[in-house]
Amino acid sequence: MATSRRKQTQASQDSDNKAKSPVDKSGHATAPFAHARLGSFFQARPVLHNQYLQDSLLVSYLRRHLPKENLLTVTHDLERFGGRVAGEIYDLSLQMEAEQPRLEQIDAWGNRVDKLITSSAWSRMKEISAEEGLIACGYERKFGEWSRLYQIAKFYLFEPSGGLYGCPLAMTNGAAKTLELYKSQFPALYERAFTRLTSRDPKLFWTSGQWMTEKQGGSDVAGGTETIAVARPDGSYKLYGYKWFSSATDADVTLTLARIVGQDGTVLEGTKGLTLFYLELRDDNGTMNNIQMLKLKNKLGTKQLPTAELLIDGARAYRLSEEGRGVAAMANMLTLTRIHTAMGAASAMRRIVNLARDYATRRKAFGKMLNRHPLHMHTLAGMEISRLLGRQEVLSMDNTLAAENEVLRLLVPLAKLYVSKQAVAVVSEALESFGGQGYIEDTDLPRILRDTQVNAIWEGTTNILSLDVLRAVHKSAGSVLNHFRNSVMVRIGPAMECQGLHESAYRVENAVKDVLQFATSLPQSSVEMSAREFAYSLARIYMGALLLEHAAHHEATPSDVYTAQRWCEKDLSPLCTHGKNGNFTERSLKGNMDLVFDGYLEKSRL
Repeated sequence: MATSRRKQTQASQDSDNKAKSPVDKSGHATAPFAHARLGSFFQARPVLHNQYLQDSLLVSYLRRHLPKENLLTVTHDLERFGGRVAGEIYDLSLQMEAEQPRLEQIDAWGNRVDKLITSSAWSRMKEISAEEGLIACGYERKFGEWSRLYQIAKFYLFEPSGGLYGCPLAMTNGAAKTLELYKSQFPALYERAFTRLTSRDPKLFWTSGQWMTEKQGGSDVAGGTETIAVARPDGSYKLYGYKWFSSATDADVTLTLARIVGQDGTVLEGTKGLTLFYLELRDDNGTMNNIQMLKLKNKLGTKQLPTAELLIDGARAYRLSEEGRGVAAMANMLTLTRIHTAMGAASAMRRIVNLARDYATRRKAFGKMLNRHPLHMHTLAGMEISRLLGRQEVLSMDNTLAAENEVLRLLVPLAKLYVSKQAVAVVSEALESFGGQGYIEDTDLPRILRDTQVNAIWEGTTNILSLDVLRAVHKSAGSVLNHFRNSVMVRIGPAMECQGLHESAYRVENAVKDVLQFATSLPQSSVEMSAREFAYSLARIYMGALLLEHAAHHEATPSDVYTAQRWCEKDLSPLCTHGKNGNFTERSLKGNMDLVFDGYLEKSRL
């Protein structure tokens, strides 16, 4: 019996050890290794097409505003560039996101090196910026007064594919403008720096930083700047300080604020103590100018962009502004960087809408393409309207630079605060259009939201810029509001005579009257409390005027008219709406404080 069982066991083992056929009787594979069966359905990714040709509003805007002798040259270049930003430049931005900057402070032998390591794609982006003349085209004046419009249109196409290289370029644009104004006072410095900041030669091209924020500062530059400047016998200065945020840390030069130390060893506090300086980060051998990189910031987004904390320990610098006039001298730089910020926010909306509408033609839901679902298309239409008005304001902004300074002073913070805030909501909404794919980092879609969030924060938060609007009104003794109203009325004039638009035009007219009347009736204690609603009202009114002006043109499309009508159906005067509800009273202020700090344990800090 035992022998029989052993034979049976051995036979069973021999049977198990025999190679099994890789194919069963039905002809299906039975091998232990095989490709996964993933099914026959695969999601189609959204396709990025030529970004200029896809942008009907940009095309029509330039056709209406550029002189005929300039139009062909500009549009030919933008069409070519629109293909490049959708291809080569966008691919470089993906590489930059994958190869984020890092800081090597100490080498293997213990030497302090402060070596900033960036992606090769980051370096290539600098070369492309020079080749394309992104800075140069605004200063060559090839198209006269239209050169800035050409530059802004080109930046608008570049921004969403530029991998945040638009940030150092924005500051470079501002620095170039500032140095251009000092040409006669500092010809040698102008020749050395301005010509490089505006060069088309990648080997010569420089970028600039803008160092303002310090540990105490944030937007309070006057109260937070501790950097000091010590005069040297040769006319230069040595700077000592700590810069809390320095975006574009690998820039070649920077403009920065500091307080000059007097002969008695003291400095003047406040705005009147600040002077503007020009500083080169490295010497001709690449050695840092007594600047240490202490750490790179770990940010929510904009991770392609190196942002560092810097210790300035005797860096050689040169005074640009008159002593104590640093903030005023920095105004042109801030104006341009805020316009760039608004433009970047508008271009982010354009990009996400381009992707969402392409995806809507490819993705099926409940048996139909997404673009055939009324609810989905209603959402896309709302985003498109927001994107249109944001860009319309940015493009119109540069045409306003030659207009009265008071109006420009008002429009810049309005554009920056409103378009930037709108972009966060639009991009967030757009992610839902992609379903679960909108939440997957590998699609590159979440990055758009993370990078867009910064626009509402840097160069002044929404609340800070709302107060800036109030300062513009106060500084002009209210006259800027009259100029604002006149500008609105001129823009909506043609729409008053158009069937289908006159009702919307009257809504804008009534809104501007109501807002200005209500604003002048507010008690002083309520003015600051209502600053955001006041700024939002001015922004919505002006955007409505821009859209109506565009829709009243003889080349306007039905979409132009519908866009203007849709926008003007909104609440154009949230200041009045909130005010009538009693939201700007002392009682409301106390109620808000009680609500926010209900349950807060450290009441002694209030």
